[in-house]
Parts: sequence; C-alpha cells; structure tokens
Amino acid sequence: MPRVFFATDLHGSEMCWRKFLNAAKFYEADVLICGGDMTGKAMIPIVEENGHYTVTIAADRQVVSVDQVADIEAQIRRRGYYPLHVTPERLHQLDQDAEVRKVTFQQIMLDGVRRWMDMAAEKLRGSGVRVFVCPGNDDEMEVDDVVRESDMVELGEGRMVEIDGFTMISTGWSNHTPWNTHREETEEKLGERLEAMARQVPDPSHAIFNLHCPPYRSGLDEAPAIDADLKLMHGGRALRPVGSTAVRELIDKYQPLLSLHGHIHESKGAVKLGKTLSINPGSSYEEGILMSAIVNLDAKKGIKSYQLVNG
Repeated sequence: MPRVFFATDLHGSEMCWRKFLNAAKFYEADVLICGGDMTGKAMIPIVEENGHYTVTIAADRQVVSVDQVADIEAQIRRRGYYPLHVTPERLHQLDQDAEVRKVTFQQIMLDGVRRWMDMAAEKLRGSGVRVFVCPGNDDEMEVDDVVRESDMVELGEGRMVEIDGFTMISTGWSNHTPWNTHREETEEKLGERLEAMARQVPDPSHAIFNLHCPPYRSGLDEAPAIDADLKLMHGGRALRPVGSTAVRELIDKYQPLLSLHGHIHESKGAVKLGKTLSINPGSSYEEGILMSAIVNLDAKKGIKSYQLVNG
C-alpha cells in the first residue's frame, strides 16, 4: 500500500525542495513525485569589488562582507533564484549581451538541478524511497539529461513506470501559453503525446496520470485573466479556465484512478472527474511554503485516502 507524496511548481525554491525531500520521513511516504516546473526563472548577480559584495534582491540593494556571502546565497536560493558571482566587468557584459546572458543562465540553472539531485542522493539513498521528477513547460529540455545522470532520482517524462502494483505515466508538456515556454504545443499534438502513453497502460483503474497541465474546466485550471499586454484584468479578480482540452479528453476516456497536476498555482483543489480523483495541490514557492498532496493507495480499494497539506 504505497503512500504517495506529490508536490509541483517549485520554480527553483531550494527551501521547497528540502521540504519535499524531508517529506519522505515526516509523512512516511514511500514515493515522492515532483511535478513540472522545477527550475528557477532568474539569476541574481553578487558583484565583488574592492573586498566587498553588492547584491540586489527584490529592489533591496545590500553591500555585505565576505562573511555574509553564504547567507546571501541562501536567501537567493530560498526565493527560487540562482546566485552568480561576477566582477563589475562581467556584470556589464551580461547586461549588454543577451546571448551571453542566456548561456550563463542555462549553465547555473543546470548546476542548480545537479545540486538538487545530489541533495536527494545524500538524503534518501538507501531509504527505499522512490523519487520521481517530471520537468514542466517552464523547464528547459536539457534538465532531463541532468536528471538522468542521478542514481537516486528517476525521470518521469514520457515513461510508464510501475509503483507497487500501480502504473504511472508522466509528461510536463502543456497546451500553448502566452509566455511561449519550452514545452508547449497544440492541443492536437499534446493529445497525440498523451494517447501514445495512455494506450500502454494495462489497467486504468490502477493508473496514475502525472500530467503537469490540468484538465480544462475542471476547477483545477482557473487562472487570473490577462489582456493582450499580459497584464491582469480586473485586478486579478477575473478568472478563466486555461487547462488542456487534450488532458480532459484523456481523463474522460481512460478514467485513471488518480491524476496529478500543477501548472496553475492559484487553483489548489481535488475533484472527481467520473471515476478519477484529480488533484492540483497549488504552489506558494515564493513564500517557501510547500503545497502538496498525500495519497494512500490500496491494491483492492484503489485510493484509500488523500489529503492536501501545506508546510
């Protein structure tokens, strides 16, 4: 009877990743699943000059000594960003050259993923706990290769895996978004991707569909409406469904035991779509709060119990 712990949309928050790893012991979970959007979105330069260090975090400019740098780096990682040590000359180059900036960000982002994989191995090797991650639409494709290097963490993307008598398929791809992210495609293409995995599932009544994008009009896909300039409408109070019709059609067709989603941080919830329990635990990574779901599975009963938790 595996106990599954699911969290998603950590967006580089190292505090949330640490809590995710600690959840195995705290909740006595047998399986940890990290849904899409693992990585952070920005790097924060720490500028070294004349024996002191200057850093700006959320418009707060600080000048610190060498003894304080480690604390500053920890603050940056807690917020989901990546610290980058630079000289004033290097900072100027990054400001002026978009290609250099892009290459530098990818390098430190992938180093951050390796750091997380090492943390997982140090924390959980030998524990018997299985750890899965499935990069999402905001994660660059190269993230998959870094995860594959890990001997502790298993890559979920595009695979069918067996978990104590249950089958799980996973993908972090989504339908199109206004932000033109790394893993998005038309509903038709997404539907083909999903169908290719789902048709391999031997028994949907014992299946977990770990799909980053939530199903359309499920109540798990309500996002603040934005205008053509990507600005919030009505102060962010107007909501609209932005989930995937392909995901919804797949769930309606196959009726898996459980479907796990993320993508829309504001749409925390659990709903029944026919026979399927669909969950989006939401995300508050900016505050270092890990929003998650615990699901107890049973070979005969299917889902024995579930709970949405924050911590």
